[in-house]
Amino acid sequence: MGKHIGGGSFGPPARHIVWDWNGTLLHDIDAVIHATNAAFAELGLAPITLEKYRALYCVPVPKFYERLMGRLPTDAEWLVMDEVFHRHYARHSVDCRLADGVEPLLAGWQDAGRSQSILSMYGHEELVPLVRQFGISERFVRVDGRVGPSGGSKAEHMVRHLGALEEASGVAPEQVVVIGDAADDAVAALAAGARAVLYTGGSHGRASLEGVGAPVVDSLAEAVRVASAF
Repeated sequence: MGKHIGGGSFGPPARHIVWDWNGTLLHDIDAVIHATNAAFAELGLAPITLEKYRALYCVPVPKFYERLMGRLPTDAEWLVMDEVFHRHYARHSVDCRLADGVEPLLAGWQDAGRSQSILSMYGHEELVPLVRQFGISERFVRVDGRVGPSGGSKAEHMVRHLGALEEASGVAPEQVVVIGDAADDAVAALAAGARAVLYTGGSHGRASLEGVGAPVVDSLAEAVRVASAF
């Protein structure tokens, strides 16, 4: 039962939240849209709206591009689009802020004697100083970003993250709730034996999230309430 990603009657009470970063704790969807459209322009593709992005976005990211192009990008096209995306994202993301109400939510969970961490597909070397810059590093027992090339799935990273967490603090995967903005967050949680709550304020619209089988919420405050009720 610990592998169920939905309702709260399954598994032991939640002791730990694994937070996604981009689109969840960090409200960066505007920077993502700017960077995505810059990458599309490199291949002569029309710009995409936020609504279309949320309806079609998926991981691995090349599959998202396939939905828009009608085919997978070639290796050369992928390298160009990935480089352009990250260059433009870096330019626009300096104006991004934490999602509404993040600081008191993190403090409240920690003050209740529970733990939390960050697992992101954003590059580890960029993620760690960014979390520190926002003044919230002390809220997390681990902060893990992506090491290696971009474009993959989160599942294998989640398994490693939860394995390290259990080894260090004794928190078992079935005591963990993953909070993220993408269907892949719930898929990764399931692969690692954890549960998930999905948030509509980032990369996916509600319709894209509701087919995954995890609770879907419209605010991070609601996500934490659902996690607390597991």
